[in-house]
Amino acid sequence: MRTRHPALLALTLIAAASFAQAPATSQEKLPLWAYPGHFSQAPASAASLAEGEHLPGSKTSYTKAEIGDLFVVPDWYPDIHPPMPDIVAHGRKPDVYACGHCHLPNGQGRPENASVTGLPAEYIVQQMADFKSGLRKGSDPEMLSVTNMVKLSKSISDEDVKAAAAYFSSFKLKPWIRVVEVEQVPKTKPAGGMLVVEDGGGTEPIGNRVIEVSENLEKTELRDPTSGFIAYVPKGSLAKGKDLVTTGANGKTMACTMCHGPNLKGTGNIPSIAGRSPSQMTRQIIDFQDGARNGSMAPMMKGVVSKLTIEDIVAITGYLASQEP
Repeated sequence: MRTRHPALLALTLIAAASFAQAPATSQEKLPLWAYPGHFSQAPASAASLAEGEHLPGSKTSYTKAEIGDLFVVPDWYPDIHPPMPDIVAHGRKPDVYACGHCHLPNGQGRPENASVTGLPAEYIVQQMADFKSGLRKGSDPEMLSVTNMVKLSKSISDEDVKAAAAYFSSFKLKPWIRVVEVEQVPKTKPAGGMLVVEDGGGTEPIGNRVIEVSENLEKTELRDPTSGFIAYVPKGSLAKGKDLVTTGANGKTMACTMCHGPNLKGTGNIPSIAGRSPSQMTRQIIDFQDGARNGSMAPMMKGVVSKLTIEDIVAITGYLASQEP
């Protein structure tokens, strides 16, 4: 019999005693800045799809058609990661997409999906099982990154799941997100599953939002695994986030460090949460609040996040993203 982590056991008991289910968030009330994933860019013209693309320092090239193909992984810099298993590099047609296409060949991910590099292999395997069984869904039924995961989980083999999990867990998440506190933020629009800065759009108050955009949109759209993101957060939110994450803010929540470790880099099968996408982490907190995630750790997490407001979530996820992975 597997022994449960002592901190998890204590938190589960506390959560079971104190948890009152938060009302489900209607799709209309979901924060757009965290849920731009069901919007798409206009398709490229047939002529441009055949054009070859290049990145500095890379010896290869890909057409725009290949870059947009879910069964192709643009592997610009193959020396920065171990050899990819076939399921990561190519997927399994017709409906199991290449893992490395969305998550990138080094697993760093993008705001519309998740950074999976460095997660415990057992944790990844369990999440795939939860997608398959229906225990893990998304609060936004139009969020393609989630609906695609649910769809492919029905067809992918256990052997391929284990191969992908072993691959992504084998190397470390690198610094990927630069967090900046601001009062004004560039105006953005949803495009290609994430937020992009509007050309000539000026600025606007950030409000209670995290605005996560590419450091270099052109490289991001080419699926460059070395080009990261900027997360703009409200002035003063990082100090509030640190209080919530490290102390629980006098009972508002429970300190993330109790389960995820003092440096937030995970313990055992508990995933690391330092240095990961604030957009993705926001969606996971909301999914726990709404009941879209119901895996084995969900009862504890539901209690932990049940009292959090959007302002709290902004502070927590911004602070977590600012930490060294």
